[in-house]
Amino acid sequence: MKTIALNPVKSFLVTVFIICSVTSLQAGTIYHTVSTVTAHTVNTTKSSRTAASKAAKRAEMRMILATAAIIYNEMDLEDSGLSRKAFESAWTGYYKLKKKGLLRKTNILSICDFSQSSSNQRLYVIDVRNHRVLYRTYVAHGINSGEAFASSFSNRMESCKSSLGFYVTSTTYSGANGLSLRIDGLDKGFNDNARKRSIVIHGAGYVSVRVLHKYGVMGTTFGCPAIPTDMTTQIIPVVKNGSCFFIYYPSKKYLTQSRVLNS
Repeated sequence: MKTIALNPVKSFLVTVFIICSVTSLQAGTIYHTVSTVTAHTVNTTKSSRTAASKAAKRAEMRMILATAAIIYNEMDLEDSGLSRKAFESAWTGYYKLKKKGLLRKTNILSICDFSQSSSNQRLYVIDVRNHRVLYRTYVAHGINSGEAFASSFSNRMESCKSSLGFYVTSTTYSGANGLSLRIDGLDKGFNDNARKRSIVIHGAGYVSVRVLHKYGVMGTTFGCPAIPTDMTTQIIPVVKNGSCFFIYYPSKKYLTQSRVLNS
């Protein structure tokens, strides 16, 4: 058998080729290993961040509800007829709207508790800084929402129903019902058509003790939360220009789907 002698140059090139091939294979293996480790680390980090975020939200929610419970008990709101769930929901939404900077007037929280009959004084205007009920009075609901009790709600045009959810108060004007207050619905799908529907806070003669005694039921509206006429000049100046106004009813659909409550 003949022995083939390689040219020195060819021999050198073959050696370089072999070394480069081996190095490339090793580099590829290292790159794959590093990539796998890096991807695993990134995924682990994302998972940890998600878990931490969820834990933080749960802790914040516990804090919100604990604060609500303290204020509710301190103010004896149960004795006034305001349900605990109504106040917890109101406080949760108020806290989140305030945190997002959507409230200009943060010392006032108004709650319409539509789980109560219209024959009750179910509107509460609360000074949240000093934990005081500033006003408590009657408030009417939409004519198609029910008679003594409101139980059906809508965001649709010309529904003549009340709309649940959180509003922020706006500016005043003098209209057919005297001093009136514009409000903007912040709960998409539940009350965000308030402006289009001309839903405002205004006074009404049919929201009074006289009407209640005469007919046994309070008057109703086209969807506006109307209050006694003699209360407009007291309440509207206090709540106007950026405070939180909340209409509550224990609707499972609303409580689980409200973007304000569940954001």
